Amino acid sequence: MAKSGRVQVKLRSNESHFMYVTTKNPRTTPQRIEQRKYDPHVQRHVLFRESK
Repeated sequence: MAKSGRVQVKLRSNESHFMYVTTKNPRTTPQRIEQRKYDPHVQRHVLFRESK
């Protein structure tokens, strides 16, 4: 049985310490992910970047 190859990554907010956990395929997206998501601490959508 083959492994999936997906890895878990943390998406950390630029404006607070809130964090999402998601998965990505490192073969198709070797660069770090940047997404606009909802931050409940500041109560609006902000930029989230992949962190270690």
